[in-house]
Amino acid sequence: MVLAQTWLVGLDWGTSSLRAFRIGANGGVLERREGPWGILAVEGGDFESRLRQFVGDWLAAAPLAPVLASGMVTSRQGWVEVPYLPCPAGIGELAAALHPLRLADGRILHFVPGLACRQAGDAPEVMRGEETQIAGALASGPTSCLFVLPGTHSKWAEVENGRVQRFSTFMTGELYALLCRHSILGRGMAGEAFQASAFEEGVRAGHAPGKATGGLLHRLFGVRTRGLAGELAPEAAASFLSGLLIGSEIREAEGMYSTGRAVDLIGSFALATRYGRAFALLGRPSTIWPEDLAARGHFALARAAGLVG
Repeated sequence: MVLAQTWLVGLDWGTSSLRAFRIGANGGVLERREGPWGILAVEGGDFESRLRQFVGDWLAAAPLAPVLASGMVTSRQGWVEVPYLPCPAGIGELAAALHPLRLADGRILHFVPGLACRQAGDAPEVMRGEETQIAGALASGPTSCLFVLPGTHSKWAEVENGRVQRFSTFMTGELYALLCRHSILGRGMAGEAFQASAFEEGVRAGHAPGKATGGLLHRLFGVRTRGLAGELAPEAAASFLSGLLIGSEIREAEGMYSTGRAVDLIGSFALATRYGRAFALLGRPSTIWPEDLAARGHFALARAAGLVG
């Protein structure tokens, strides 16, 4: 009887993980599932079989409920490559661009397109998955804000009048992982347990003006030399590096986006909290959004597309 309450099934299908949401009439999450079955783990490209294995019971119990999928599943390496939607774009444009796919049993799966933009003189920018999280936040009321979505590839997205105008990507998370695991810096580390004081010291070092102390490429080597000089304990080195990279990201982004705006943080609570600590240290207010924004975004897009009442 509980499964009969399902109004929508949402899939946040990324490169390394798959999250599924069983969503009720008011857009709330009734049940969620998560597993390490991202697009790279789907053998032979048989995405439909993986879908059935993961949420087949939900689909059988709610045969009329629409299904929406967002994330890297819509990429060239995913199930169906869906063209990026150019900015500016908001909930209405995303809903109108949903890409339908008929499954073997006749059910329709709707793919959410990613977003793309390009600023003068810069490289193209793309996102897949983050646009659905942003849609979930926009469905809650804000129309003009600056979203920061920390992660492997951190995104800064400027929203005006409920539409993403432009965004920029920073490879902060991926660079942190590479340096910890595959560089000389990692050899001086003893674990990655968070240490607040070392992190804050790193934020200050990364955010500082670069005329006298150079840029990030120079400052990175300081993680090693601080350790050699006895100024940075091995247990604190990972936290210092994290702060250094996040501080550098904020400094770079501040040259591209207004420094006077409050920041809305979207992402895992632990990582968003770390970014919030960095912004507070630099005197900038921030708000952390709930972690279920992908599900909220699925519901908002389905409602805008007329798939749910």
